[in-house]
Amino acid sequence: MDLWIFSLIDRDLFVIPDLTVGVINVLTDIIWRTTVAFYADNIACKLIKYLQALVTYSSTYVLVALSVDRYDAIAHPMNFSTSWRKARWLVASAWGVSAVFSIPSAFLSSKEEVKGMSQCWIDLDPWQWQLYITLVAASLFFVPALVIAACYTVIVHTIWTKSCMNKNRSGSSSDNDADRKRASSRGIIPRAKIKTVKMTLVIVFVFVLCWSPYFVYDLLQVYGQIPESQTSYAVSTFIQSLAPLNSAANPIIYCLFSTRICRNFRQGRPLLLSPQYLLKHL
Repeated sequence: MDLWIFSLIDRDLFVIPDLTVGVINVLTDIIWRTTVAFYADNIACKLIKYLQALVTYSSTYVLVALSVDRYDAIAHPMNFSTSWRKARWLVASAWGVSAVFSIPSAFLSSKEEVKGMSQCWIDLDPWQWQLYITLVAASLFFVPALVIAACYTVIVHTIWTKSCMNKNRSGSSSDNDADRKRASSRGIIPRAKIKTVKMTLVIVFVFVLCWSPYFVYDLLQVYGQIPESQTSYAVSTFIQSLAPLNSAANPIIYCLFSTRICRNFRQGRPLLLSPQYLLKHL
């Protein structure tokens, strides 16, 4: 089980989006709230909005790619020799989709004067806002959440089914050495299975917990269900702060479910595993 979790965080390509969310989204938001006004030019406005959208989409779609990669690793374990190439292809596809989905944000954003101060924002009619937020919510949250949930559901079902098959095989025939080894591992499989179920639920739960308030609130707001007031503005600011927490939570989740990883962190051991180590512990 530790090896399975380690393979999730061992690939730097999967970690980059979580880091860029903190550097680009959170940092620029802090600077912007400190200066209040936007002092850069219109090109910088479009570039910043594009990068913010890009890292946000990439964080979500790399998580989708990670889910698909884990599904492939569990459902087709004999394809391990090509898993690294598949992982790079999945991450590249996730970034490509994110780059395309981020274009509207750059196209619609512009620097404008608002109450005597320059701001970088998107100015749309009410019906256009409704369409825009609905499409963003679907592409950034609802569809990825369904894909992630489906992948991990299949993963759990596959592990559960295979463990039951191994148990039945070892129970029906334990005469040869291979069957005895399988029988000796019957105590490990249930524990790994329970860990997988727990971590799966936590990953999906944290993703939904961080993003659902943001999009539910925005959808209610653009469809006129939340009146504009100082209270609603404060609530909106708080909810917007929850979304980046998903990127910060993912590495913590992986570590919490692996005592070996946490022990290596405390002892200062390197995180990278050699292919020989991975093959040895498959």
